[in-house]
Amino acid sequence: MHQDQQQRLFQARIIASVAATTLSLACGTNYVYSAWAPQFAERLKLSSTESNLIGLAGNLGMYTLGMPIGIFVDHRGPRPAVLGGAIFMLFGYFPLHQAYHRGSGSVMLMCLFSYMTGLGGCMAFAAAVKTSALNWPNHRGTATAFPLAAFGLSAFFFSFLGAVFFPGDPSAFLELLAWGTFGLTFGSFFFLKVHHDQAEYEAVPASDETQSIPSTEPQEIRPGSSDEPKPFRSSRAENEPASSSTADADAPDPTASPGIPYAPEFGLVVAPENPEDLEVGETSPLISRPGQPLVANNDINSGGPHHVDIRGLALVRSVSFWHLFVIMAILAGVGLMTINNIGNDAKALWKHYDKNVTDEFLVHRQQMHVSTLSICSFLGRLLSGVGSDFLVNKLHASRLWCLVVACAVFIFAQLCALNIENPQLLGLVSGPSGLAYGFLFGVSPSLVAEMFGVRGLSQNWGFLTMAPVISSNIFNIFYGKIYDKHSVVGPDGERFCSVGLECYRSAYWVTLISCCAGTGITLWAIRHRHNKHLRAMDKGDEED
Repeated sequence: MHQDQQQRLFQARIIASVAATTLSLACGTNYVYSAWAPQFAERLKLSSTESNLIGLAGNLGMYTLGMPIGIFVDHRGPRPAVLGGAIFMLFGYFPLHQAYHRGSGSVMLMCLFSYMTGLGGCMAFAAAVKTSALNWPNHRGTATAFPLAAFGLSAFFFSFLGAVFFPGDPSAFLELLAWGTFGLTFGSFFFLKVHHDQAEYEAVPASDETQSIPSTEPQEIRPGSSDEPKPFRSSRAENEPASSSTADADAPDPTASPGIPYAPEFGLVVAPENPEDLEVGETSPLISRPGQPLVANNDINSGGPHHVDIRGLALVRSVSFWHLFVIMAILAGVGLMTINNIGNDAKALWKHYDKNVTDEFLVHRQQMHVSTLSICSFLGRLLSGVGSDFLVNKLHASRLWCLVVACAVFIFAQLCALNIENPQLLGLVSGPSGLAYGFLFGVSPSLVAEMFGVRGLSQNWGFLTMAPVISSNIFNIFYGKIYDKHSVVGPDGERFCSVGLECYRSAYWVTLISCCAGTGITLWAIRHRHNKHLRAMDKGDEED
């Protein structure tokens, strides 16, 4: 490729990355729920449980359809998902704005509209991450860090706009969410494109392509030998990661049809009987280097995230995947409970601390804590990316240790929530909760890409993000029940809790215990990965 062509390609990719980052700002607005939920519930005379159901519906929209949306993005490309996301967010937030304006509405319908906002954010965000990963094949970790960080900053962005332009006006704020999310997403659609390298490839006859399918016969291949496999890419597979060639000799493909050992157009791969045999080493950097071979050898540490393609049934059979799934379920559920209810925490403490506090002051404080959560989530996502690369490249340790850090910070936040009665110190709950949540979601996509491959990243990540569905239901509904138990109903139907910390304290005992359990499971996962790596090294020594 000539230098001017390279320059044009680089500029086009930069524009696409800016578009992906911009639309990601519209995708995390479910996390701003606490900024308007207490006033919304008060105006519509909703219980805390009903309010939590509406917020929970938004989270479910973000997570329940993650896998099918990922498959759709993997097969149809990112741009259709962006259009769908823009429409869903507009037609989700605008009816909520109208319900607040009227002062009435069906709880079930409001749950549906809230679900649409989460679904729209999920669709657009999956497209943003996929575009960034495809446009920068040699810098995927850095490229995807920007939309991930912008997603975490979304709540702060809209909360800041609301505080500046519509202070103390939840109705106008909901209208801002409706048109703001639509405008950012729809505007980015025109610039969000995948730009492939224009490298020339030698035409390969169909018979040669068929012969290039990795053999399932065991071979001993030493780096630098004449038998070492050379990189091969067909024109159809341009810019797509190669499939793993490290499958076990006698392993059947659990996903492929008889007679089709390899069919990428159908998303089928040759999978080993134990899919974990395909996982790359923890010391492999997430960001691949230019000129790196695209076909793996037998050394478990020589590969990168593009040397492996585990998805579908093979993913379900992976023990490491279920470790990640359970850890994600626990920690994300804990984080979502605080994210959805930090406004209720602030309202309960301030109502007990100062009987004369005004609604406008409460709205300002709620937006402040939402902004704190968002900024700390943003920082957590960035720190986890840099920290995980430091762990891998400098300390030769597992990226899973970032999840241990997330567990520790979550435990600190739960302890603060159990003891803080002064509302001026509530930032010790919102800040660490956002930081830990950012750590969790900042490193998890890297773990998924590293363990299971980048080719099916969207669908595998979508599958993993289904984990919080059950846990967030449990934690949020439990919080609502505890809060309602300590609330009283006024003569006009308004519900309020005036006992301060006791309004919600029991809920944080449950999350504290859950965080401790999550820490234990994470340490178990690290030990499992370490032992498997040692077994692979011993097996390699025996073959030598």
